[in-house]
Amino acid sequence: MLKFRACKKVEETKGHYQFSKEYQEILDEALEIDSTYAYAYQAKGYAYLKSGDFVNWEKLMAKAVKFEPEQHLGYRGWCRYQFFRDYEGAIADIERLEQLIKGDIGFGQNGDYHLKIAKALCYKGIGDRNKAIEIIENELSSKDHFLGLYDYLHLGVLYLESQNYDKAIQAFKAQEQENTLADNEFYMAMAYKGIQNKVKYQEHLKKSYALYKKNRHLFDPYTHQMDRVFLNDIELELREVSIKN
Repeated sequence: MLKFRACKKVEETKGHYQFSKEYQEILDEALEIDSTYAYAYQAKGYAYLKSGDFVNWEKLMAKAVKFEPEQHLGYRGWCRYQFFRDYEGAIADIERLEQLIKGDIGFGQNGDYHLKIAKALCYKGIGDRNKAIEIIENELSSKDHFLGLYDYLHLGVLYLESQNYDKAIQAFKAQEQENTLADNEFYMAMAYKGIQNKVKYQEHLKKSYALYKKNRHLFDPYTHQMDRVFLNDIELELREVSIKN
């Protein structure tokens, strides 16, 4: 009953801005009713996360995870990856969640990445490229994997960085069939550059530029995703092509 009353109190936050005093005070009242109500701690943390106060956000999320780990480890792990590139902390959260949940552990908060793909990107972030490739390949080969928007793109970049150009091109072609972007076409061009196929290199570089101009590129309203390409990157390559020609 305490949780029910706390939940009813939290409903009063509707219509209040997350940064407002009223919003925070309502959540405080909910926690006075039930100090173990994990959702209230997470909800209080939104304003701290969005304002860049990661210290207080972390304190609040530690309490949410303490009381309901299965519900909040995925969210905390994703935020650790997305907002402050705490790769090791994100890996720890996601792997602990995998131990607690034997089925599907779900997606990151923005819905673009399955948490296992996010974990792979975290391994890339700490320099373990082979582990990252292994995780993504395993996920893509699983009949139960729900394909994310950029799974093949990131796999292709991992192979490109490993100078395995043929596998990189295969991955970029798969991404092209699903959801092609300026970023994917740029990396495809770089893979063809690696095998000295100048025609394909220039072809995909021009595609990349055209897509970027149409705003068809990696985008997140809060942060820059891993492997994002910027217009300057494309223009530098085009300038190099122009000089050589």
